[in-house]
Amino acid sequence: MNLIKLNAIDSTNSFLKEMAKNSSLENYTVVVAKDQTNGRGQQENTWASEPFKNLTFSAFINDLNLELNHYKYFNFAISLGVYDAISMYINKQLFIKWPNDILSANQKICGILIENSISKGAMKYAVVGIGINVNQETFYENLSKASSLKNITGKSYNLDELLVEVVTAIKLRIKQLLDKEYDTLENDYLKVLYKKNIPSMFKTAENALFMGKIIGISNSGNLKVELGDETIKEFGIKEISFA
Repeated sequence: MNLIKLNAIDSTNSFLKEMAKNSSLENYTVVVAKDQTNGRGQQENTWASEPFKNLTFSAFINDLNLELNHYKYFNFAISLGVYDAISMYINKQLFIKWPNDILSANQKICGILIENSISKGAMKYAVVGIGINVNQETFYENLSKASSLKNITGKSYNLDELLVEVVTAIKLRIKQLLDKEYDTLENDYLKVLYKKNIPSMFKTAENALFMGKIIGISNSGNLKVELGDETIKEFGIKEISFA
């Protein structure tokens, strides 16, 4: 792991993407910031993090040559790698909320942003941004569903050690991906998928409410929801949320 440590940066993903454009990077080059001033989440959302308390980093993962119809397995591998590392400290009520948030019970402790480079119909490399709430104890009121490892376990954690554990766990899952262990990755992901097979109230982007239950992930990576009439509908990111 080629580690680059920064005191402060607007976004580790933006910094690492620029590096990837302008230089040849070693696989698993990691940029970690003590203070990320403009962290980015899914669909232009922001990721707020108290300086010096949490783990905010991005990893450059190369040599993938992954066909686009297998992209969902990359998401599975990244999500499961982070899940595996966190599960060493939280072993109850830990879930992956589609597509790749990590929850303890119903509280978010980790967000992941994947940005990839596509060439000739294949995914060549990805910049993966990961924010884990570690030692932060208080959150803004609009982040009422956020928590941290410290809040959940009552313990403080060494950020450098946790970083190594997370990257190591991701490497193991990426090896499964490169070895084409697609069924293993999907089965492991579905085992810990939040609210799978549990009837739940959902809300569409147009604020329409409906009942359904998550039954899996489609080939294109969309969420598969079985409706009350037993029909199955697919939803992309931001098209659906829990009500």
